Amino acid sequence: MASEALERIVERNQVWPRMAAKYGVENPLPPWKTSLDGLCDALDQAACDTAAPSFKERRDEEDVLSATRYADLPYPENQLVSLAHSLMARGLITEPELQQKLSAIRARLEA
Repeated sequence: MASEALERIVERNQVWPRMAAKYGVENPLPPWKTSLDGLCDALDQAACDTAAPSFKERRDEEDVLSATRYADLPYPENQLVSLAHSLMARGLITEPELQQKLSAIRARLEA
């Protein structure tokens, strides 16, 4: 599955170590990491929704995608993009929805 939005994320290479250095931030983890962890925890508990990946499915897909398709991204960016990839592959989020969310976030950051 090819996603223009995810490919642009990889191409931009706006990974946390670079962004933190650029803006003088010393925290080794990006501010969105806790939200990512919370989303993963919520998905792991969503066993009643057959479209949501189980913990094992999510982790297995994350491991494969992080080691192959998104190997050029550091952790936790590769975890984030791998999760988005898996959710899109299952139809839990669409490309237009992802693009809309990314545009909204970028607009807030640039305001």
